[in-house]
Amino acid sequence: MDDPDHHQQHDPILLHSCTVHRYSATVNRLYILFHFTAILCLFYYRFTNLLSGNVPMIPWSLITLAELVLTFIWLTVQSFRWLPVTRSVSLENSPAGWEAMLPGVDVFVCTADPIKEPTLGVMNTVISALALDYPTDKMAVYLSDDGGSKITFYATKEASKFAKYWIPFCTKYGIKTRNPEAYFSPLLAKHETLLHTHDQFKADEAQIKSKYEIYKSNVEKFGKKAENNDVAVERPPCVEIMHENNIDEEGSKMPLLVYVSRERRASYPHRFKAGALNTLLRVSGIMSNGPYILVLDCDMYCNDPSSARQAMCFNFDPNISPSLAYVQFPQMFYNVNDNDIYEGSGRSAYMSMWQGMDGLRGPTLSGTGYYLKRIALFTTPDQQDKHLLQPEKNFGNSRLLIGSLKAKNDKDVAIRKEEYSSDSILEEAKRLASCAYEVNTNWGKEIGYLYESLLESTFTGYILHCKGWISVYLYPKRPCFLGCSNIDMKDSMTQLMKWCSGLIDFGLSRFSPIIYGFSRMSILQSMCYAYFTFLPLFSVAMTLYGTVPQLCLLTGTPLYPKVSNSWFAVFSIVFLSSLCNHLYDVLSTGETLRTLWNEQRFWMIQSVSGNLFGCIDMLMKRIGAKKASFRISNKAMDKEKLEKYEKGKYDFEGADIYMVPMTIMVILNIVCFFGGIIRLVLENNMEDMFGQLVLSSYVLFLSYPIIEGLISSKSKEN
Repeated sequence: MDDPDHHQQHDPILLHSCTVHRYSATVNRLYILFHFTAILCLFYYRFTNLLSGNVPMIPWSLITLAELVLTFIWLTVQSFRWLPVTRSVSLENSPAGWEAMLPGVDVFVCTADPIKEPTLGVMNTVISALALDYPTDKMAVYLSDDGGSKITFYATKEASKFAKYWIPFCTKYGIKTRNPEAYFSPLLAKHETLLHTHDQFKADEAQIKSKYEIYKSNVEKFGKKAENNDVAVERPPCVEIMHENNIDEEGSKMPLLVYVSRERRASYPHRFKAGALNTLLRVSGIMSNGPYILVLDCDMYCNDPSSARQAMCFNFDPNISPSLAYVQFPQMFYNVNDNDIYEGSGRSAYMSMWQGMDGLRGPTLSGTGYYLKRIALFTTPDQQDKHLLQPEKNFGNSRLLIGSLKAKNDKDVAIRKEEYSSDSILEEAKRLASCAYEVNTNWGKEIGYLYESLLESTFTGYILHCKGWISVYLYPKRPCFLGCSNIDMKDSMTQLMKWCSGLIDFGLSRFSPIIYGFSRMSILQSMCYAYFTFLPLFSVAMTLYGTVPQLCLLTGTPLYPKVSNSWFAVFSIVFLSSLCNHLYDVLSTGETLRTLWNEQRFWMIQSVSGNLFGCIDMLMKRIGAKKASFRISNKAMDKEKLEKYEKGKYDFEGADIYMVPMTIMVILNIVCFFGGIIRLVLENNMEDMFGQLVLSSYVLFLSYPIIEGLISSKSKEN
């Protein structure tokens, strides 16, 4: 869309390019100027009337507060629109001898509950990571099992056995879909089989499919015993090498695969996912010690085997590599359909906002699908040896771990590892995975993933940017990673509440982007983070906007100018300008009016449900009424929910508590709408109340799914 006006910058060896969308940037800036002028006029009208004392103070003050909150959030979101860029890579331009120059990569996969995170799905993620198109001697995969369940341990062993056949098959035929479940699904990877029609391929495919079915059957059979799915609340550390990085007796070669279940004791803080990732940092440090780390959610499988090579296109650029912390890929989902009623695709984030952050100093960490420079978690770009000044205070008293930090290349790592037997390394790894190891160290404070927020990736990415690191965002044509999105209201709101609770807590902490961030990064970049952290405040604005004007409509109290008053145009311009900008944003990413409709109504639903409960959850934690907890998103697929989702109907089952505020608001709007119309007819004052009538109509229009749900639930009771 910006081709006529884009500007490209190429690095010296043409491994990647950056397109600055100057046309979009210009349009965005003109819109910002226009809309902000209208907002200033709106507030001039509000405050002059409030100061005059000629208007009802309480409703006018409440609606002005809502408009101030909306304006604050609107101002922060404009930072994403200031300088959008997109990037691309050119693997075909990789230099001679690039294979030998590629650095080591350690892949971290985290799981915690075999029920909510089905074991076979987790294993398919592990298998797809093992099958990445990367030198096997330079890659290792680590699975963190925070549940310590027997089924995950058993399945990891079985996955290792199956991978010995799966990886050569994928390599031999150039298979791109390296998740076996996705490959054998006719809906997801049918085109792959059409590329090969000769008899040898068909025979090999049938053989590998048979092995996969046996592997699945073994895991499912083992998982049928309930005790094998139990999550161990208290347990010792367990570190097991499932496959070493060498050629086995069968002649197959695959990356190192390590199962890690860190120690868990009630007397020590658990630290949730951040703690699991820090454990993997330490354990991997004394085994493979890859300079780069790929972090994956357990359901986010590798969909393009070349993702590591694509990330290295940026790390090989001497102009940005010294200060480049990570390369972020978008989160994309295989189960999101065209009618994305739960906004599961994250369109605005991954197709718009992240490009905007990339034009500043890079996007934030998204929790999964990123290649991170290991040393970035330990130090700053201008003092890359600072962490070694007090190694024991920072990293603990492991001589092997500290030695790995001083290693300058893969050869150094190999020499150091030869000093230890395998048993010694495993014993040390278990010590590094123990609860007590982090005591009196800087793990989680200054080193590794930080414990300040439950949203460990967002907060850690923010601190990396504050330290001077940069990041880049790559949105390739073929998704490099695919995951499973929520397809019902309960899971969507639970996840949203978890995010909002963590974000608003982060925003109100001493690390707030509007205080801490402003002094350590550009104003625009800190505004991006301010948008994330204060996004839950939409709940305040939307609760007020969904109730105050409607109640005033019922009582005949005007909150907006008369239609004949010239000030009415100002309010109309602000409303229509916002709507048109959203439409432009949707259409510019290749979506349709249906996407606009889905996003508008879900935005309202989540504002007075997930966002609101997130704010309440944060307040309860701050006053000590509730302990911090990590809610695992449900990745298990339900056929009934899937059928409802495919029909484009909201599934409110189990989400009753989240829907209480929204339901109250909808009923209030219905009563006030019809009561207000009766009053308007009797008093003939349509001109005074027209603005509130339109607003109430719009809220009811967006609330149609809730009204439909109320009617259907009532009919079921009868």
